[in-house]
Amino acid sequence: MIFTDKEIAYLKGQRIGRLATVGTDGAPQAVPLGFTLNDDGTIDIGGPNLSTSKKWRNIQANPRVAFVIDDMTPDEPGAVAPGWGRGVEIRGEAELITGQRPAYGNPEFFSEETIRIHPRRIISWHLDAGRLRFSRTIVQASA
Repeated sequence: MIFTDKEIAYLKGQRIGRLATVGTDGAPQAVPLGFTLNDDGTIDIGGPNLSTSKKWRNIQANPRVAFVIDDMTPDEPGAVAPGWGRGVEIRGEAELITGQRPAYGNPEFFSEETIRIHPRRIISWHLDAGRLRFSRTIVQASA
């Protein structure tokens, strides 16, 4: 797995993230949506009529994406940076998959299309008391 144990625990405890893509006009688009972390370290995103969405068209033109999962740290004794933001940013390339629903969500609601993010760089913050910011680049073949 390319994520640290702290990142995995955090990602598995979250339900929503923000996917950023770039349109053909160069304008960014960011949308909140659900996701699932796969055992191989990829992220799957689904939804209704996914292939008709702007995010799908943006990825067809440019597969480079960023995906941010974040929230506020608990404001309790012993918490890492109590009351601060924490999260994980995943930069990478998205793969468009047809004929497959993601492993989460209502199968009657989601179309048989999945956006799969292959991480290339991971940046996390305030997940571990020993490291307030952690960043690394993952070297893999492109999707």
